Amino acid sequence: METPLTIVVVDDEPLAREVLEAFLKKITGIQSVYLFPNARAALNHLEKQAADLLLLDIEMPEMTGIEFLKQLPDPPLTIFTTAYRNYAFDGYELGVIDFLLKPIGFDRFALAISKAREFLALKEQQSHMEDGPGDDYNEFVFVKSGVQRIKLHFAEVTHIQGLKDYAIIYTSDKKILLKGSVKAMLDIFPTDRFIRVHKSFIVNLQKVTQLERNHILLKGHQIPVGRNFKEELERALRAK
Repeated sequence: METPLTIVVVDDEPLAREVLEAFLKKITGIQSVYLFPNARAALNHLEKQAADLLLLDIEMPEMTGIEFLKQLPDPPLTIFTTAYRNYAFDGYELGVIDFLLKPIGFDRFALAISKAREFLALKEQQSHMEDGPGDDYNEFVFVKSGVQRIKLHFAEVTHIQGLKDYAIIYTSDKKILLKGSVKAMLDIFPTDRFIRVHKSFIVNLQKVTQLERNHILLKGHQIPVGRNFKEELERALRAK
């Protein structure tokens, strides 16, 4: 059974709020929805009442969505909803789970909600790396998830994403959520095979299929490449 979600919507455009509210009514498992026309009103609400998910516009008068998010000491999981594509990189920097470009279609919106639900579910059963690597430490590590002990082969991992205070480890068929930063993951994963390409992403060089101007393609995922990491990435790909 899905955990009921409490959602806060912040958008200065009345029509945008109506569309998101109508979309949320179509999705099961939504407990409460709070709609706000500006960041100030939402800030006052969140100081008194927690939310599971924040649907946040960026370009708003008085206080932008980015300024608002930076003011929250412990922001809810957030999805940006904006008409401006160039804010996608800001979203990654701020630990945003998804980025919806207006006009938003329902199918894409439902996918973003599903992605947020999946993260919250993983958070409930968060895993941790076991201490003390064995003789084959350069090939795998053991991950403890509840009572399960999972053998995680480095070769299976496609990439790692930092999100808030967690790291999501992606393989071709599963995701594992660990408490800890992307930087901490660099101490665990072999540096001859894994490289940091963005403040929030590490990739397995063997899984990279294409490098474009500011992102790479990797097993169906589009991963942003930060300006400060691009030169080292290009060198590593040439040496691969």
